Amino acid sequence: MRPQAKSAGERELRPIALRLRRSEVELIDRAASARGRSRTDFMRDAALREAEMAILDEVLVKTGSQALRHFLKEISRPPRPVPELVALFGRSPPWGAAPSKRADRA
Repeated sequence: MRPQAKSAGERELRPIALRLRRSEVELIDRAASARGRSRTDFMRDAALREAEMAILDEVLVKTGSQALRHFLKEISRPPRPVPELVALFGRSPPWGAAPSKRADRA
């Protein structure tokens, strides 16, 4: 779904002021630098991503009663093993066996 064209007022950039601890600003600057972004771009993207997720968490899904009954029936069933996952979790990790825990270590 493409967003509609924005009016001149909607395209206007507006400042938002934040009060942050020095350590928080340093963390944001470090992360922005790691991504090759400015602090402003990094914070804008992070804030917009979080806003979108908050809205998506609230999305209402409408369905008919038959589809709802089918959905409820499916999620009420006990889980079935997935052969590929059973095999995967049965393998040793590629870095070798996990170190054994020794009782004499404190």
